[in-house]
Amino acid sequence: MRLHRNLVYTVIDSIRDIFNEGVYADKAVEKALKRDKRWGSRDRKFVAETIYEIVRWKRLYAEIADVKEPFDRNNLWRIFSVWCVLKGIALPDWNQIEPTPTRRIKGKFDELSRIRKFRESIPDWIDEAAISELGEELWTKEIAALNKQADVILRTNTLNTNKEALQKELREESIFTELIPNHPDALRLLERANVFKTEAFHKGYFEVQDASSQLVAEYLEVAPGMKVIDTCAGAGGKTLHLASLMQNKGQIIAMDIYESKLRKLKVRARRNKAHNIDMRVIDSTKPIKKLHGKADRVLIDAPCSGLGVLRRNPDSKWKLQPEFLENIKKVQLDILQQYSKMVKPGGKLVYATCSILPSENQLQVEKFLTSEDGNDFMLVKDNKVFSHTSGYDGFYMALLERKIKASIS
Repeated sequence: MRLHRNLVYTVIDSIRDIFNEGVYADKAVEKALKRDKRWGSRDRKFVAETIYEIVRWKRLYAEIADVKEPFDRNNLWRIFSVWCVLKGIALPDWNQIEPTPTRRIKGKFDELSRIRKFRESIPDWIDEAAISELGEELWTKEIAALNKQADVILRTNTLNTNKEALQKELREESIFTELIPNHPDALRLLERANVFKTEAFHKGYFEVQDASSQLVAEYLEVAPGMKVIDTCAGAGGKTLHLASLMQNKGQIIAMDIYESKLRKLKVRARRNKAHNIDMRVIDSTKPIKKLHGKADRVLIDAPCSGLGVLRRNPDSKWKLQPEFLENIKKVQLDILQQYSKMVKPGGKLVYATCSILPSENQLQVEKFLTSEDGNDFMLVKDNKVFSHTSGYDGFYMALLERKIKASIS
């Protein structure tokens, strides 16, 4: 591979913004790809994948390069040189690239690869927290899987088409996919491509959604005609899935504390031709109280550490802090206790996170069920999805049912 100066400069600028300025990797990549409209698909792929790869392996590469944060420009070039050597890419004769001891880099890589926190490039505290909750054997397998590049997975919007028709339409646009067992609406791209430029996307035939995430809406056991509340809807990936499962019949109330996210959902719902979604901002306790005991189904896709989705958000492991993890557990339990009140007797609730830690998942459900607010509920089933066994994101989901109190005759 021959390195092109303008592409590499873009990578260096982007990782500087991510590492030193706290810019989110996806935003940095989005900005980088707008830098030169003349770039072809191969150039764009190099920029995006190189940024994500250097972010993913930051700790390992920085240790090998013997540089410390905050990284100055020379440090970033040294990290980039380590990436090149380990990828077997010949280093160009540029002023920014120092004489690089290839043998020493490979030797240091072999040495550090024996130590999990360097081999898997993770902060000490995350390594320790995960070992204490999952055990060393399970965590070692899981973090290795979470460091692999995520596949691009599509969810067929069955309001507008079916999986076979979508597959055929994408094939006509030179995008090839395969079916995924046990995921009825999912297609996996055989080769990465910009699917958002396709005619199929603009016609609302699909959304990009990981296979594990697609399990959540199905877990809620919705049916056409129900009243369903998605309490932490965000930009609405799961809301839209619920709409297609309900065949546009009944009512979905999409709620979130951020109005800006619901505005994005509005745009997506229009493209998806999902007509049974109402949007409500949670700006006080009133919107929740008005719905107490009214919903057949409630989805709580709770805010979490995001440790199950490191494959697609590798920068989050560098941004995450121990105090955030402790605080978010309190938020999760509070949300469960408050939002569960919207489920009517005989109705069901799904509590879900994109975390793999029991303290955010089954232990939260246990705490809720033994609390005063959770006494009316029983656990029907739960599903712990690990990346190393599924091949997709790590997720957790629990289905709870609100008991129907016997009337006193």
